[in-house]
Amino acid sequence: MKWSAPAATYENLQAGDVALLGLCCDYNASYASGPAEAPGKIREAFFQGSQNKFSELAVDFRTASHFKDLGDIDVSNDHQYLAISNLVRQVLEKGARPMILGGDHSITYPVIKAMAEKWPGLNIMHFDAHPDLYPEFNGSRYSNACPFARIMEEGLVNRLVQVGIRTASPMLRAQARLYGVEMYEMKDGNLPDLHFNGPLYISLDMDVLDPAFAPGVSHREPGGFSVREVIEIIHSLQGLIVGADIVEFNPRRDIEEMTAYVAVKLLKEIAGRML
Repeated sequence: MKWSAPAATYENLQAGDVALLGLCCDYNASYASGPAEAPGKIREAFFQGSQNKFSELAVDFRTASHFKDLGDIDVSNDHQYLAISNLVRQVLEKGARPMILGGDHSITYPVIKAMAEKWPGLNIMHFDAHPDLYPEFNGSRYSNACPFARIMEEGLVNRLVQVGIRTASPMLRAQARLYGVEMYEMKDGNLPDLHFNGPLYISLDMDVLDPAFAPGVSHREPGGFSVREVIEIIHSLQGLIVGADIVEFNPRRDIEEMTAYVAVKLLKEIAGRML
């Protein structure tokens, strides 16, 4: 018999819950369709029986009563995309914290709009191969290449720290300087200790990983982190984690579900920290 997380509705969320919510969206993807299928694939891997249900910090997801699954929402057009903020607000109104499964990275902007209302002084820890700071991309201001430009130009967060970057053009570096983004590129070597004063949101794009570990992404960029390196950063973060997303897994480009299981591993470690 397969294990499953406690089914939940917005009405029965409680303070302290971590609310798992899938946002099935890839119409803002700049290259390939497929990330909209990711939430279902991650759940399929999470809830079947081959993996241990403990996080490395000893959270047992079989008995974690504050881990609630709200299911998936179709986000396939502009109207539904604009409704993302309201979905997140419903979670926050209950005192719960959202754990979002994307979807492409464009979802992070409307999620953060709601998070910033609840958590003044919000900080973001952004794992990615790409800075996603374009003013617009292919004529769209809401492309998955642009969410952090929207977030920073609206002053929604106190601090944005980016790690794993290995595609920063001169224009993107200029954008980072303009907005005061702390960008740590892979070429720069070891990261400093990262301490955050105030609430912290984690946004993790699966292509932060070297494609040897996570081939199921739309934009494979060699030279990234190992799974172990990302987990060690998550465990070492100092600050109150109030929400998170895992985005840009593309099941259509995966190899024997390798990336799905890596996404599950990262989900357990982030949600485990939150719990």
